[in-house]
Amino acid sequence: MPSAEEAVALKEKGNQAFKEHDWARAVDFYTQAIAANGSEPSFYTNRAQAYIKQESYGLAIADATKALELDSNNVKAYYRRAVANTAILHHSDALRDWKIVIKKNPSDKVAKLQFSECDKVVKRDAFLKAIEVSDAPSAAEGLDIEHMSVEADYDGVRLEKEMTVEFIEDMIKRFKDGKKLPKKYVFQIILAVKEIVHAEPTMVEMEVGEGQTLTVCGDTHGQFFDLLEIFRLNGFPSPTHSYLFNGDFVDRGSWSTEIALLLYAYKWLYPDKFFLNRGNHETDDMNRMYGFEGECRAKYNERTFKLFSESFSALPLATLIGKKYFVLHGGLFSDDDISLDDIRKFNRHKQRQPGQSGLMMEMLWTDPQTNPGRGPSKRGVGLQFGPDVTKRFCEKNGLEAVIRSHEVRMEGYEVEHDGRCITVFSAPKYCDSTENKGAYINIGPELKLDFHKFDAVPHPPIKPMAYASNGLMSMM
Repeated sequence: MPSAEEAVALKEKGNQAFKEHDWARAVDFYTQAIAANGSEPSFYTNRAQAYIKQESYGLAIADATKALELDSNNVKAYYRRAVANTAILHHSDALRDWKIVIKKNPSDKVAKLQFSECDKVVKRDAFLKAIEVSDAPSAAEGLDIEHMSVEADYDGVRLEKEMTVEFIEDMIKRFKDGKKLPKKYVFQIILAVKEIVHAEPTMVEMEVGEGQTLTVCGDTHGQFFDLLEIFRLNGFPSPTHSYLFNGDFVDRGSWSTEIALLLYAYKWLYPDKFFLNRGNHETDDMNRMYGFEGECRAKYNERTFKLFSESFSALPLATLIGKKYFVLHGGLFSDDDISLDDIRKFNRHKQRQPGQSGLMMEMLWTDPQTNPGRGPSKRGVGLQFGPDVTKRFCEKNGLEAVIRSHEVRMEGYEVEHDGRCITVFSAPKYCDSTENKGAYINIGPELKLDFHKFDAVPHPPIKPMAYASNGLMSMM
C-alpha cells in the first residue's frame, strides 16, 4: 500500500500530466493517488478538473461532490461542480454553487462574473420556455431572397439558382482569407439544404457502388482549417467520392459558420453523394452555450442562426452503409428491443429539439463503456452501453459494426467492443488543448474500413470558443 508521501507524489505526477494536456494520464495518476489516500479532497478536485477537460462532466460532478463530503468548505470543489453543471446545461445547479463560492470568497471577481452570467442564462431559458410555441413561424417567413441585393463590396463568384464547384472553390478561398459571404447567399444555401435534408428519411440508406469511395468523418467542431486538411489529404467531394459527416460540425471552434456553410454547399451540389448526420451540437441549447449562435450573430445576423437551427432540426439522425454499418453520432439505446425498423419509422420532425430522454437523445448522446450492460453516463447526460449491448444490436439487425463519433480519441479513432463499435473523431488538437490526432474512414465497394489519421494544421490566431456565451465557458 503506497504511503501518504507516495500519494502526494502521484498527485504531482498527475499535475505534470495535466500541464502537458495529457488528460487521460492525469486522471490515471489522480486515481492512483485516491486509491492510496481516499480522504484527501484535493485529489478529487484535481481529478474533477481533468475529467472536465475530457468532457466527462458527470464524473467531475461526482468527484467534486466527494471532495465536499470530505471538506464542506472546499471552494475549488464548488468551482469544479459549477463548471461541470454549466457544461451540461444544468444552470440552476451551477448557480447554487456559484452563490456558495461568492459567499465563502466575496472578493472573487471571476466567481461573481460566472454567477451573473449563469443567472442571465437561467432567466433567459425560463423566458424562452415561457414563450415557446409549437407552431411558431419559420425564420424564412417574409424573406424575399430573390429580390435581395448582394453587398456592393463582394468580389467573389456569383451564386445563381444552383450550386457550382466554382462557387465552392471561391468560397473556400474567401473563408481562408477571413472574408464572408453575402447574406443573400448564406440564406440561399441554408434554405436549399434544409429542403433537401427535410425530405430525407431519419435513417438514410446508401450503397457504395463500383468506382466509388465513401469517407466517414467525425466531429469537426468549427475547426475549418483541419477540415480543409482532410480534403487536401483525401480528396475533395466529387460525384465518385462521397462524404458522410457524422454530426458536431459546429461549436467550440471559431470557424463554425465556415464549416457549416461549406458542408451545406457540398450537400446542395451533391445531394445524393454527400451526407450529414445530426450531432448533439446541432441543437439550440448547445449552440447558445458553445459559440455557434454568437458566431452567427457576429459574422452575419440573428436570422442566420435561426435558419441554421431549423435546418439542423431537419437533419437525418443516422446513415446505414451497405446494410453493414450503422452510423450515428452518439450510440446505442437503453432498450434492447430498439431495431433499425424503429429508427426508420421515427418521425424526427415532430421533435425539433431532443429532450432529456427518448430515442433522439440516445442517438445523439450515448457512449460506449468497457463493462457489460449499461451504466450512467460519464457526461452526466444519457447513458453508456457495453460490448454485450453492441453485440446484441448488431446481431439482431444483421450489422457488422456501429460507427459513431461524439468523443475525442487520442489516435483519432478507436475500435472497441470486439470490433463492433468504432469511434471516429475528426477535430485534431481539439480546442487547441488536447494533443489528439484526427481521423477519417474510407469505405469502398467491398465495404472494408480503411482508417486514416492526420495532424492539426496552423490556423489564424483566434482562440476556440471566441464567440461562446459571454464568460461562462472561460472555466473549461
